[in-house]
Amino acid sequence: MTNQAARVAARMTALIAALSVPAFSYAQNCALCYTQAAGAGSRMIAALKSGILILVAPPMLICMGIAWMAYKKRNQFNEN
Repeated sequence: MTNQAARVAARMTALIAALSVPAFSYAQNCALCYTQAAGAGSRMIAALKSGILILVAPPMLICMGIAWMAYKKRNQFNEN
């Protein structure tokens, strides 16, 4: 198998794995969390939604910062 064919096969395997992971994550629902959220009032549901957004922001910003730093340093070790 050529180098390009190996890369295509690796990318296809990664794509299939990435698409199958969300199916497994649905099995991780907590029954207690679900019943508490379902029985909560509108203020509690709004607080839960804003809490989720607050918890998502720092990891997203960290990943964006790392990607930006990698982009800026991408040619640092290339030979002229």
